[in-house]
Amino acid sequence: MRITSTTSLPPARRRWPVYAATTAAVAATAVAGGRAVDADSTWYRTLAKPPWQPPSWAFGAVWTPLYASIAWAGGRALLNAQGEQRRALATSLGVNLTINTAWNWLFFRRRSPAAGVAGTVLLDLSNADLIRRTAGADRTAATALLPYAAWCAFATALNIDITRRNRSEDR
Repeated sequence: MRITSTTSLPPARRRWPVYAATTAAVAATAVAGGRAVDADSTWYRTLAKPPWQPPSWAFGAVWTPLYASIAWAGGRALLNAQGEQRRALATSLGVNLTINTAWNWLFFRRRSPAAGVAGTVLLDLSNADLIRRTAGADRTAATALLPYAAWCAFATALNIDITRRNRSEDR
């Protein structure tokens, strides 16, 4: 069964636990991923980066509303999904958030732009799956995930360019 109207959502007292869970999962993703980031490290500062890379402050300014949209869209879609569709959607969201966190650890902690590329490509594939599953439950929620997918695609291009500029034989 596919429901796309907010009038079909359960009463607020039954919605808040779902939104609380998606918000907690997204917050945990942000914290766990953030622990790996060290943009002030000598390693990161000395990487050759493209001139089109946004300034450091822009990443926080972009990720904050993106994380909020993931929590909202995930909650809304889960409330509209039922049975196996709901389980599959919850799994897809969990996998997506795990890969989201992992990218920071691959790129910054491993100090490996190439591993970061692998992580961000997996995240792009996971985003496509998450949006597809979300659209099956709630098209409005799926639409809210499009900026997240677009930013991650941009991050993939950026990560690929950084990797190209910093091949080990060139450093």
